[in-house]
This record gives sequence, C-alpha cells and structure tokens, in this order.
Amino acid sequence: MRTFHDAKAMAKSLRQALAAKNIDISHSDGLELVAAGFGLDNWNVLAAKIAAEEPAGKDAVSFGPANPILRIFDVDKAREFYLDFLGFTLDWEHRFGDDFPLYCQVSRSGLTLHLSEHSGDASPGARVFVRMKGIEAFHKELHAKNYRFMKPGLEDAPWGRELHVTDPFSNRISFCEDK
Repeated sequence: MRTFHDAKAMAKSLRQALAAKNIDISHSDGLELVAAGFGLDNWNVLAAKIAAEEPAGKDAVSFGPANPILRIFDVDKAREFYLDFLGFTLDWEHRFGDDFPLYCQVSRSGLTLHLSEHSGDASPGARVFVRMKGIEAFHKELHAKNYRFMKPGLEDAPWGRELHVTDPFSNRISFCEDK
C-alpha cells in the first residue's frame, strides 16, 4: 500500500487522473492535496516528515512498495476484469509503437499492479498476496457488479479473512484482511 513516502508519485497520479477528466492542476497543487489527504497542513510539513524518516547514511537499506507485473493476453478482457470488476483505475499505458504490446499500470487504494502483454515480462499463473482493510465491503462490491466469470467468496484462514480472484489469464490475487 502507498504511504506518505509515496507523496510525489501520488500527486503525479492525481494530476494524471484529473487531466483525463479535463481538470488541470499544478504539480504543487497536487502535492498540497496529497498532504491534506494525510491530514497535514501543507506540503512543507509532509516533506519534513518524509525527510525525517529517510534512512540515515548512503549505505542504509530501504525498500519501496513492490509492483507485481502480471502477464495479460487480451487488453479488452484485462480492462473488463481489472477496471470494471475490481474497480482499479488505469494510471498510464505504454506501447513502443502502433500494433505493439501494451504495458500499463492500474491502481486502487494504494495497490499498484503492472499489466503486460510483453512475453518476457512475466508468466501467466502468477499469484499476488495483498493485505487490505475492508474485505467485507470489497466482497459486497464485487458481488454487486455481477461479473459473470467470477463470484468470489470469503474464507477464514488462521492469519485473516481472504478473498481470492483469478484474472482471465490465470493470474491469482489473494486479498487478505489480518485478524
């Protein structure tokens, strides 16, 4: 999930999403909106908070969030599953030219996935484990969409409540809310 450390990326995604709706905001306005979303007075306060938590020294190890790459074979089926059914937003897409494979990013509530038609990027049948909150509401939302290819249930596991989905390309996503 994204945290305040991802503020600049979040501001960029916000600007792109608004631009797609013909609403233009400056980069600084995007940063201010993200800061407000974290309940802070302004971008300067958020920037100071980010700087205060950066690892000390050039040899410190730090990781950002992982971005799983999932192999897809049909753009329309991928859009139907990830955007229409799961409720993700298309952040960006890239092709090296006309009639080239698609590589794109979708996201929702802090989860970012990369989808690729490129044969060397990933193998179909991958599994992604996602920790989340609000799994019962998510379950109700998915069932309300009446997606004809999947009606996921909720399962209780020793570590939490899980909801499993499989995309049209055999990639599996396990959503889990910790106990």
